[in-house]
Formats: sequence, structure tokens, C-alpha cells
Amino acid sequence: MLTISAAEVDRALTFPGLVETLRAAFRDGAVQPVRHHHAVERPDGEASTLLLMPAWTDFNAAGTSSGGHIGVKIVTVSPDNNAIGKPAVMGLYLLLNGSTGEPEALIDGQRLTQWRTACASALAASYLARDDASRLLVIGAGALSPFLARAHSAVRPIKTIRIWNRTPANAEKVAADLCAEGFAASAATDLDAELGQADIVSSATITTTPLIKGALLRPGTHVDLVGGFTPTMRESDDDAVARARVYVDTRAGATREAGDIVQPLASGLLKPDAIVADLHELARGQKKGRTRPDEITLFKSVGAALEDLAAGIAVYNALKA
Repeated sequence: MLTISAAEVDRALTFPGLVETLRAAFRDGAVQPVRHHHAVERPDGEASTLLLMPAWTDFNAAGTSSGGHIGVKIVTVSPDNNAIGKPAVMGLYLLLNGSTGEPEALIDGQRLTQWRTACASALAASYLARDDASRLLVIGAGALSPFLARAHSAVRPIKTIRIWNRTPANAEKVAADLCAEGFAASAATDLDAELGQADIVSSATITTTPLIKGALLRPGTHVDLVGGFTPTMRESDDDAVARARVYVDTRAGATREAGDIVQPLASGLLKPDAIVADLHELARGQKKGRTRPDEITLFKSVGAALEDLAAGIAVYNALKA
């Protein structure tokens, strides 16, 4: 069994390559039960969340009884970690042989999650963002934010990247790191002003108070919502949902877990049939993405085990030799 570090994941993957790997994965499908959520109460501080995300090759769809893989990601989300300088999200990915169940690889789950989450957003943007989208606003300065900047830049001609965070110093650090890689990145201080100028807004926070005000979005904007993963978390307000054509990564996950979708559905603002498509339907050409340059599109991601499986297999295949 290989033990694969974060640095090795970085060496095994590219952003354009993983976007195309995920496109094929959503087109071909896999077996992915709805993930398990468990609240881990603590005597002091905010509760942690334990997530279990299994998936395996769909042998029936593939028409074969040999080969394939089984995978499971074990993730904890501990919001209080930020106060002690540690990532809120921790995890490991276990990849197994699909025929024998033998362990093949134990992969750094944080890094795999960062790659696949950002590339799933970029995959959605390849259908939903304008072809000429050049100004990217990233909301949040956590570990995922530079991955979102890199991934969106792999599918659209991004010329300017702005980073906003409640703690300006954190935004400045992310921007400086991206500048060192050759991106034209800088920290933003006025979120409302940035919302009115961005072509793509990519948000990765765990806020329960919406930061993205739909009234401020200009026509043609693509909104990418990544952070909220429970029904109480919400990054966009009702105006953003009402003005947008709404898309999700998976209907089963987003309509159960994502506050940006669950809350508008509960209030009646968003009807179930108003969710235009998920990534399966987009990748298979069953539904259309953006249809006009001036429409606002909104994509909500909660994460799918299919993404981890596809990314884990790609890393394993790149390193096993």
C-alpha cells in the first residue's frame, strides 16, 4: 500500500488534467451513497463534524466484473482550529482494489479534497462562466482559496484575482503567495464593491450569514458557492438565488445539506424544478449551461464522493509505477 503525502498529490495532478478527469467521472458515473454526517460534541468550543464519504466503481454501468476501485474519505471539520493556526478540515483517503478489497493507497485527504473541490468548481465554471470571464473574486482566505484561484484560472482567461477575508492579513497572505506564482492577485477590503465588478465570485467560507448580496451582482456573473456544507450555513442571500439560474454538483447532496439550496427550497423561493442541472447532466450534455452572456449563474457544491474517487485513482495511477 502506498502512503501518499500532500506534496506527492501536488506532483501527481494538474488543474486542467483533473478538471477533465472529473468531467469524465461525472459523465460515466459511480456508486456513491449519500455521505454520513456525525456531530462530535465537545465540552468546550464548537462541535466538530465527522464525514464519511464512500464510493466505488459502477461495475454494472461499466459492463465489467473486474478491475475498478473502492474508496472512502474520512474527514473532520473543526471550526475552532482556525484560532490555533490549524486547518478546519482534516482527512484521509483510503483507496482499495475493487475486486479484492486490498488497500492500494492512503492519501492525504486534505490535499486531495482541495484539488478535487477546486477542480469541480472549475468544471462547473467551464459550463457556466462566460468565455471571456477575466476578473475573479475569491471570498475566504482558508487553505482552499488558492486552489480555487488556480483552478478557475485553468478554465477561463483570468487576468485579475481579488481575495477578500474578514481578517485582511489572511487575504494579503493568500494574494502574496499567488503573486509569487505569477498570478495578478491582491487583497480586497470592500466586499460589496468587489461583488459588483467580478465576473466569477468563488466563495469558500462556513458563514451562516450570507456574504454575497444578489442585488450587487452585475449581469453575466457566475457565482461559485463552495464553503457551506450544512443546512444552517449560507453564503448567498435570497436575491442571489432569485436572480440566478441555479446549478448543483449533485441534487441529492445539495438539496439535503446545502443551506444555500435547502433554505430557499424551504421558503418556496426556489422550486425543485428550478434547479437547472447537476454536474452529471452537464457532463452528459443532457442539460445546458450558460445560454446568454448577461444571465447570472449560481453553482452550489457540497462535494461528492465520486470526485474523491476519481482524484484518488488519478493520483494512484500517476505514482504507483
